[in-house]
Amino acid sequence: MRMIDTVVVGAGFAGLAMVGALRRAGRDDVVVLERGSDVGGTWRDNTYPGVACDVPAHLYSLAAHPHAGWSRTFAPGGEIQDYLRGVAEREALGDRLRLRTPMLGARWDAGGSVWHIDTGAQPLVARSLVLACGRLTEPNVPAIAGLETFPGPLFHSARWDHDVDLRGKRVAVVGTGASAVQLVPELARTAAHVTLFQRTPGWIVPRGGGDITPAERERLAADPGALARLRAKLYAESEERFASRSGDAAASAAAREIALGHLHAQVADPALRAALTPDYAFGCKRVLLSDAFYPAVASEAVSLEPTALARVEGSTLTAASGGMYEADVLVLATGFAAAQQPYADLVHGDGETLAEHWSEGMTSFGSTVVAGFPNLFVLNGPNASLGHNSAVLMAEEQAAYVVRTLAERDRRPDRVVRVRPDAEAAYTDEIAAAAASTPWLTGGCRNWYVDERSGRLTLLWPGTVQAFRERLAGTDGSEFEPVHSPVRG
Repeated sequence: MRMIDTVVVGAGFAGLAMVGALRRAGRDDVVVLERGSDVGGTWRDNTYPGVACDVPAHLYSLAAHPHAGWSRTFAPGGEIQDYLRGVAEREALGDRLRLRTPMLGARWDAGGSVWHIDTGAQPLVARSLVLACGRLTEPNVPAIAGLETFPGPLFHSARWDHDVDLRGKRVAVVGTGASAVQLVPELARTAAHVTLFQRTPGWIVPRGGGDITPAERERLAADPGALARLRAKLYAESEERFASRSGDAAASAAAREIALGHLHAQVADPALRAALTPDYAFGCKRVLLSDAFYPAVASEAVSLEPTALARVEGSTLTAASGGMYEADVLVLATGFAAAQQPYADLVHGDGETLAEHWSEGMTSFGSTVVAGFPNLFVLNGPNASLGHNSAVLMAEEQAAYVVRTLAERDRRPDRVVRVRPDAEAAYTDEIAAAAASTPWLTGGCRNWYVDERSGRLTLLWPGTVQAFRERLAGTDGSEFEPVHSPVRG
């Protein structure tokens, strides 16, 4: 069986960033496993009406693959999917990319210093394993009494059923997060009526942006320098938003006033405004962008139920308030299992699984390497998400760190890097100290950034992209266990 140097799991943004970084470093001995029938990750899976990115498109793209052809400031999901297909084509992955090939299990072989990877077909053996599986992959289906009794179409927003004709239907939507904010205005245009179950209102700020004219696209395509300057401008503007999201008093107050002004300008009814006003700190939950959500909710096409869906009895939906509604179609816009990664049970390291190692929340060093899991790298995992800038930038920094670490691995006699447990513990403490006073922990809300088992911030990086870049660039290999020379008699 041929030894593969590096196996990458996942062909979304992080996986494609990783394979590109490997190949530019002259590391062509790589295989990419993708369980789906196409590349794209979350942009392949999420096809609900109105799906789009809430990061400007020219920033939400790979530095090695700039794109002048975005049609809108905030690109529609299908356009992002097309972009990622184009990236895969330009990377000329060929048979390095194996579609419809899931990782069913991975086990570290200490004797052979290799990873054995089960795909359900021919097993693979690799010196190093990179998990680029994403965090918004497994839909979260809440435990709602009687949900299984609903007689009509029922699906999660990330598994949209395009065979269901919503025209003339009474549609109920559960959740008011990022997907629902995009989805509800679209449903309001087609459904007979929309009932929206809101457990907690979100802070919403104006989206802005719009169409990018063909002339502007042509100008950017003809002038790569202009495209680079636009990306740099968007990056700087996004970095500035960290202050308001992370609890800076003045910045948070200013952003809060913008959000409240947006709400007052678009919702005239005082009672409805009150129901849509958060009672927690700005930034505690993901800040949402929309110019269409409030007008839709304020229209006669939508009824807001300001409490959670508590019970389902056939087509009758009962809210926590006691309110009862009839629905023909039920859509769960209830997010993802982000804090507990679904692949964690599948990966066996030195004596335990990742799930066991992360039983009180994800931990790592550099948000990328995990103690007890030699030659393993995790992208888009512990403390690698952002609430203010493009997460693609984080994946690119992680990919660069992986390439440097593989060079360190190759210099070692056993070709193995093992992160020191005390280095992981120190990094975890570093994260905890940086997060301690932020709204994510003290803002009075429940969010998907925090693992409820430990109360630790495990998803977000509590700093700017520049700080993350400097943190990884400042590593010198001392985070890994030293190589012990064999004793000679």
